Amino acid sequence: MPLVSERKLSDEACRAAAARVVEEIARRRISRRHLADLARISLSTLEKALSGRRPLTISTLVRLEEGLGMPLRAANGPAAAVAAPVGAAMAPGVAPDELGSYARPAVQWIEGAYLTIRPSFGNSAAVYAYCTEIRWDEAESILTFRERERTDEAFTQFGQVAVPNQSGHVYLVTNRHGQHRLITVSRPTIAGEMHGILATLKVGRGSQLTPVAAPIAFVPIRAGGVAPAFGQIAPGHPAFDGYKALLARTTAEDFAVMMVGG
Repeated sequence: MPLVSERKLSDEACRAAAARVVEEIARRRISRRHLADLARISLSTLEKALSGRRPLTISTLVRLEEGLGMPLRAANGPAAAVAAPVGAAMAPGVAPDELGSYARPAVQWIEGAYLTIRPSFGNSAAVYAYCTEIRWDEAESILTFRERERTDEAFTQFGQVAVPNQSGHVYLVTNRHGQHRLITVSRPTIAGEMHGILATLKVGRGSQLTPVAAPIAFVPIRAGGVAPAFGQIAPGHPAFDGYKALLARTTAEDFAVMMVGG
């Protein structure tokens, strides 16, 4: 018979404890690595436990409780020590592992509407602007995004938001029948801006689609502020210089690097 310290919590207890740990990480603004160090467990063990890929053992839970200085179990304790299946779903309010296993309190600061600026694919001298909204989907327990104010409405995108702890970046992922578009941006600056790279397909001649990568910038749209201009913004437009400067920051300040082989 296994030792008590090797026994695994029930499926329900695993999900509840994992959700509590994720909330505490967000509330205390500490990294998962820091918590792993405090609890004297490996970062890999912690990541797998929080994502549901490995069931929590009582010994791991005790170490986490010691590291956080708080109980993680219900008052009656985990009475049934049965193995939780690998890949078990996370508790409500926690995103799945493939999106970063984040809880809403940890990513709430990303939610909102953003002026989105990228180069214009139809006019190399201009920039293109539209709005991207990032919102929490209660039913799915994930962040989602949706674009609006696009003059080319047929190409409006929407999808899921990944916020992995390891990379320190935010990923806006569109997957439509296997066709992907990916935006990789930095965490918000003090001003709330996010800068990065868009990887998508550009419409060419006829029905031809060509892979393209371009810098992109997200700027928070403040309630009560000046309404931003959307669409193709060409030189001479009142907003052009400001938009161009915001987009230029993406590569000038090394938020992203555009590399071309020799």
